[in-house]
Amino acid sequence: MRKIANFVAGVLVIFSLSAAAAETKQTFSPLAEKLPARDFSLKDMDEKTYQLADLRGKVVLINFWATWCPPCRKELPSMERLWQQFSKEDFMVLAINVGEDADTIFAFTGTLEPAPSFPILLDRDSAVLKAWPVRGLPTTFVLDREGRVVYRAVGGREFDNPELVAQLRGLLQNRR
Repeated sequence: MRKIANFVAGVLVIFSLSAAAAETKQTFSPLAEKLPARDFSLKDMDEKTYQLADLRGKVVLINFWATWCPPCRKELPSMERLWQQFSKEDFMVLAINVGEDADTIFAFTGTLEPAPSFPILLDRDSAVLKAWPVRGLPTTFVLDREGRVVYRAVGGREFDNPELVAQLRGLLQNRR
């Protein structure tokens, strides 16, 4: 089992580095087909459970990441700034850490400025990662209020970039 986990981690490192180099634009890519997001239930570092289905009616940003991933490490502070900008709206950020324990994540996030205040969920066995179309780390998905995946970004982003903020604001203003 450990050999498989190490192999998956190695493959994801390669994908994360190539994805970061290949895609550096500061926008989300719209998806041609808006499919319902696969539901999941994960615990955060305080053992609180988050079920994706419970967030229907909100715009949700889901980011798959790991502490060993350089672009992931770089983008988390901007994700926090985005979260602070939209925290009073129908918006949620879920950062899904892939395969690491709470102590490792806690030690890392304690070094960030600003430190994340959005939920960091633990996908210890990578089951959610495998169920979603993740193409490397970091990969981010944005869900509309109906729980459909409408945007994806592979590679690091500055989440408080005006172009990204405008894309999210457009979704938040659409109340259908």
